[in-house]
Amino acid sequence: MEVILLSDVKNVGKKGQIVDVSDGYAMNFLYPRKLAVAATTKGKEIKEQQDKEAKELYEANKAKAIELKAQIESIRLEFKAKCGNDGRMFGAISSKEIVEQLKTKYSIVVDKKKIVGESSCKTFGTSKIKIELFKDVIATINVDVKEM
Repeated sequence: MEVILLSDVKNVGKKGQIVDVSDGYAMNFLYPRKLAVAATTKGKEIKEQQDKEAKELYEANKAKAIELKAQIESIRLEFKAKCGNDGRMFGAISSKEIVEQLKTKYSIVVDKKKIVGESSCKTFGTSKIKIELFKDVIATINVDVKEM
């Protein structure tokens, strides 16, 4: 019996897959727990429509991320930090501060957890910080840190 899985089922398949299972397993386990529905022609049509909508949404979100990447890469953030006697910087410019300045100055909202690699600037000068906006879309922002 073919069924469309509504959620991941261990040793059977992932959500959205059409799998072949025994009649008893479907009737006594999958259907009562609402883990699957019968793979009728109507069910297959609905699944194809949902897959199509999900793909369109994915493509739209990726296009937005690419636009945002171009906008972010044209920005140069500037910070001032205190300097010690030996010329080293006190503390660091954190990812939270970077995200906050992007939000206040440029109205760009980015989650601080999306900053990949080295997430803080610990030296004076220009640093390149990478922000993952979407799967395989990584923007690089220039951060200048100067002495107070």
